[in-house]
Amino acid sequence: MTTIIERPRQVLAPRAVERLVRGQATSDGAGVKLTRVLTQPLQRRLDPFLMLDAFKSDNPGDYIGGFPDHPHRGFETITYMIAGRMRHRDSTGGEGVLENGGVQWMVAGRGVIHSELPEQEDGLMEGFQLWLNLPAQDKMTAPWYRDIPTGAIPEVTTPEGVTVRVVAGESHGVAGVQQRPVTEPLYLDVHLPAGSRFEQPIPAGHNAFVYVYRGEVAVGAEAERVPERTMAILANGADRDGVTLQACTAPARVLLIAGAPLKEPIAQYGPFVMNTADQIQQTLADYQAGRIGR
Repeated sequence: MTTIIERPRQVLAPRAVERLVRGQATSDGAGVKLTRVLTQPLQRRLDPFLMLDAFKSDNPGDYIGGFPDHPHRGFETITYMIAGRMRHRDSTGGEGVLENGGVQWMVAGRGVIHSELPEQEDGLMEGFQLWLNLPAQDKMTAPWYRDIPTGAIPEVTTPEGVTVRVVAGESHGVAGVQQRPVTEPLYLDVHLPAGSRFEQPIPAGHNAFVYVYRGEVAVGAEAERVPERTMAILANGADRDGVTLQACTAPARVLLIAGAPLKEPIAQYGPFVMNTADQIQQTLADYQAGRIGR
């Protein structure tokens, strides 16, 4: 459902760009080629977010192997498919097909084993996977999984013709399809016509970033340009109340992501994210003994 708003909320003190980050080309799973945008060295700065991967290819050789069975513990994964079809199966019995415009939200909690395999042999596959940390108190919660079809994701349209898909959090009075306590994530897919402007309030204490996946946008009062396939980390400030985005000479699409930092220790070993080295050792022992995913 699309909601048309008459008067967007005004951002009086927009955040500036702290730094620009270009992703690192890598591969994961069974040879899937992707760009790792939010890497491990940025986890403290962008707490509660742990990782952002972007993938886009119309060459089946880049994605056909998919992600066979693999474990997770201690965090949440949010997979957003722009184009293509991917089937999810997991050890809780969850199964579904993620396709154009849909979202897969999974809480690994105390442990899950899952697979994500393409349901196509050719054509474009494009999307993103975001890792969201769980607070220490919830790391051993029961795992769960939710498929969210594209039609279930609320949309906002501004008078300037900007369309916002509200995956999580809230934008201009419209609540996203998923809400999470403690970390309070905001996850918006913002489509801006050429020259259009968009404003989004963000709590001053939340960490935030923008990832441009089409075109180019100007961010903040300084109108710093952020090119395609680039992440802009937004500067924190007690007096900052949000962010402003403006498409440059062509239409642009961006992910706008923000959340409340946990300010807890992060101990990561591959697909496991806990708070201490001892917890990681216990997780590895649990995995080797077959206790994850039961």
